[in-house]
Amino acid sequence: MVNESAEPDDASQLAAHLAPSLALLRAVAAEGHLTRAAESLGVPQPTVSRALAKLGDRLGTPVIVRQGRGIHLTRAGALLAAAADDAMRGLEAGCRAVIEEIDPDRGQVTFGFQHTMGSTLVPPLLREFRDVHPHVRFGLVQGPRNSMLARAWSGEIDLCVVSPLPEHDPHWETAPLRDEPLVAVLFARHRLARRRRLRLAELAGDDFVATRPGYGLRQIFAGLAERAGFEPRLAFESEEVDTVRGLVAAGLGVALLPPGDNGPAPGTVEVPLDPPAHRTIGLAWPAGRALPPAVRTFRDFTLRNFNGNRRSDFH
Repeated sequence: MVNESAEPDDASQLAAHLAPSLALLRAVAAEGHLTRAAESLGVPQPTVSRALAKLGDRLGTPVIVRQGRGIHLTRAGALLAAAADDAMRGLEAGCRAVIEEIDPDRGQVTFGFQHTMGSTLVPPLLREFRDVHPHVRFGLVQGPRNSMLARAWSGEIDLCVVSPLPEHDPHWETAPLRDEPLVAVLFARHRLARRRRLRLAELAGDDFVATRPGYGLRQIFAGLAERAGFEPRLAFESEEVDTVRGLVAAGLGVALLPPGDNGPAPGTVEVPLDPPAHRTIGLAWPAGRALPPAVRTFRDFTLRNFNGNRRSDFH
């Protein structure tokens, strides 16, 4: 609560007292007339008069003086009106941003995804959504799985597409979108390069090239190797799948990856696994967190149009 008896040179208290009158002072400065200023704001003229009189009392000097049928700002009033105009412009910009944020057709979605999903899954999803909701804006963030989840948890990202999903973690809501096969990527002259299928355990003695810890493919690969009964010998670790493929093409190891978008990289072959292996790609967002309307609209569109016949645990 503002102390009415405080000295006017206490800037913080003066600003707090002035704040409710910013729009009034700005309108009076623009119109030069109390009645027209009141009409522009949709408030009674006596309300404007009383507010400006109280402001003058608080300052110890008037902010307006009458001039014929109109009014004139004093020097103190003109100084405050200029500050009020700057402040109101900033506030109005913020209000416009909030109005857009809560409009499901005009808000912004900050969308995170792993690098391996940026070429095939994300572009068609965004294209089809923007066909229906052309004014929704997107901020796109790419990175490893654990980073995407951490940034979604902190609120920096609204939704993320990751694999594997944190399906059994009560802190997360998840919705599977599609399953993607995983294949053994081998040097073209590898001893098993001509095989139609192979068991992962048959590669137990090979050097492996993998993504770094924290990446989804690394987590999936580690789990599959454990179930196959061996501890993989890692020769190289990389942050980029294209680099992993290049190292395999150079004969420096084998890898477990999704099939290449345009087929095997030159110098490599892709051999399906027996039994087949896959990764489930899906949406994740913090459980129980209220999502802005535009984010809900995008999430619901994605679940309706991109999860095929897969049953999600979204509710």
